[in-house]
Amino acid sequence: MRQDPHQDFQDDDEEDVYRGPSKSQLKREQLELQALGKEMTGLGDEQVKRIGLPEDVLFEIKEFRRMRSFGAQRRQLQLIGKKMRDMDPKAVREAIDRATGESRAAVALLHRCETLRDRMIADDAALTAFISEHPEVDIQALRTLVRGARRERDAAKPPKSARELYKFLHRTLEEPISLYAEDEDEAEDLDR
Repeated sequence: MRQDPHQDFQDDDEEDVYRGPSKSQLKREQLELQALGKEMTGLGDEQVKRIGLPEDVLFEIKEFRRMRSFGAQRRQLQLIGKKMRDMDPKAVREAIDRATGESRAAVALLHRCETLRDRMIADDAALTAFISEHPEVDIQALRTLVRGARRERDAAKPPKSARELYKFLHRTLEEPISLYAEDEDEAEDLDR
């Protein structure tokens, strides 16, 4: 019986070694990032800023908007995808959904902030409870916004301070998203 000549070179331990994603998987991720980049080019400036992209990617998105040639736009999307290469497509998708309000978590946070704002304006107990739960907040700024919102409510003025209070609460309660993919070594360390 003849042995396979390639079998001499293969070691049983080598078969179990993970060599990283396949070329096909890398290509799929690259195309997905390009598609996300194209989606972001259609968003407003404020929405794109809320995603938390690096400056170089923001610059390339603005450049895309200036271009009129289809070929130039196609090449620009490839460049955007290339600059986003180290990012996790799922995390970018979640960040886009949060920025556009399409995420369930974003909608829940919106309702939570609105309810909390209304409670703080109506009652000092809600303000005190929030401060005890979040000692890291700027207490003076928070109290100033609440006082201003109460004055506006009592004087039947436009709710400028109430909107600012909502934004303050939203910034405080929104959990940041890491757009970058974890390294394999870091993922293994977390699993242990």
